[in-house]
Amino acid sequence: MDQMTDTSHFENSLKELEKIVRELESGDINLDESLKKFEQGIQLYKNCRVTLENAEKKIKILSDQLKEVDYKD
Repeated sequence: MDQMTDTSHFENSLKELEKIVRELESGDINLDESLKKFEQGIQLYKNCRVTLENAEKKIKILSDQLKEVDYKD
């Protein structure tokens, strides 16, 4: 995936996760549906976490490259 796709996928996943949390907190859905939503939420959370971890790695790499440039000057 390219960066724009990653970003939009992350944002969509986060919005869906927030929706699921609201639904679970409302208490308006039955136990079976709650379990399905909870499972969906866990998968969305994992996907968001991977995206954030990848972003952190990219930031670290870029920061390290910047330090190398600063030291050379």
